[in-house]
Amino acid sequence: MSKLDEIKKPIENELESFEDKFKSSMKSSVPLLDRITHYIVKRKGKQIRPIFVFFSASLCGGITEATHRGAALVELLHTATLVHDDVVDASYERRGFFSVNALWKNKIAVLVGDYLLAKGLLLSIDNNDFQLLKIVSSAVKLMSEGELLQIEKARRLDISEEIYYEVIRQKTASLIASCCSCGAASAGADDIIVEKMRLFGEKIGMAFQIKDDLFDFGTDDVGKPLGIDIKEKKLTLPLIYALNKVSKTERQRIINLVKNHNEDKLKVEEVISFVKNNGGLAYAEMQMLRFQDEAFEVLNTFPDHPSKTALEQVVRFTTERNK
Repeated sequence: MSKLDEIKKPIENELESFEDKFKSSMKSSVPLLDRITHYIVKRKGKQIRPIFVFFSASLCGGITEATHRGAALVELLHTATLVHDDVVDASYERRGFFSVNALWKNKIAVLVGDYLLAKGLLLSIDNNDFQLLKIVSSAVKLMSEGELLQIEKARRLDISEEIYYEVIRQKTASLIASCCSCGAASAGADDIIVEKMRLFGEKIGMAFQIKDDLFDFGTDDVGKPLGIDIKEKKLTLPLIYALNKVSKTERQRIINLVKNHNEDKLKVEEVISFVKNNGGLAYAEMQMLRFQDEAFEVLNTFPDHPSKTALEQVVRFTTERNK
C-alpha cells in the first residue's frame, strides 16, 4: 500500500462512491463521446483533487451530497482544461498514455473538452450549487489567465521571481485552492472559513508546482521527461534564481541556450548543470518549504480533528513525492 493510499483510507468509501458518480456525470448519448470519456477515466491519477475536497469538507462540518458534486465539478472542469491544454501544447502524451488529441485529433479533443465543461456547469446548475460553481469557475478563469501570462513571458524570457509566483498562483494553485474552498462550502461553512480553506489550498498549490518544477532538473525516472520545461522555454524558479546570481553576459548566454538551442540535448544538460551549480535547486526547495509552512499556519488555526491531520499528511505527500 502506498503512502497516499494509507492517508486516504478514512475517506476510501467516499472516494469509491465519488468515482462512480464522476463516471456517470460524463455519460452521453453519443457512442464516440462515451468511448473517449471512458478512456479519460481509465487514466485517472492519484485523486489528489477529490482528496482535498473530501478532507476539507470533513474538517469544516462534514461530507455531504454537495461535497460529491463539488469534487465531480472540480474534476470535470480540470479534465476539460487538460484536454484543451494538450491541444494548445501539441502534446501527444499525458501520464504515459496517448492524449485525446493524439488518438482522435484536435477537433474532437476541443469538442470533448467543451462537453466536459458543459457537464460540469449543468451538474452545478441542476442542483443549485451556485457557490461551488462560482468557486470553480473563478479558478478556471485564473488558470486561463496564468497560461496566457506564461506564454507572453516565454516569448521574451523576461520573467522575474514575482511574475513566476503570479503565474503558478493562477495556473496551479488556484485549482487546489478551489478544491479546499469547495469542500468547506459544501459542508455549509461560513465565508470566513471558506476563504481560510481557499488560502490553505493556494499555499499548497504553490508548493506543489515548485516541487513539479524541481523534477525538471532531477532524474528522468519520475514520470516527467528531464529538461522538458527548458525545451518548452519555461523559466521556472530554479532557473530564474540561478540567472539572477550571475553576470549579465553569462545570463544572456544561458537565455540564448534556452531560446535557441532548447532541442539540443547537450545544451539542455548544460542549462541543468548551470542551475545546479548556482544554487537554483536549493533555493527553490527552500521556497517550496516556505509555502508548505504557510499552509500549515493556516491549517493550525483549526481545532484538532482527524481530517486536519490527514490534510497535513497530504501536504507533506505533495512536497515529498518522487513523481
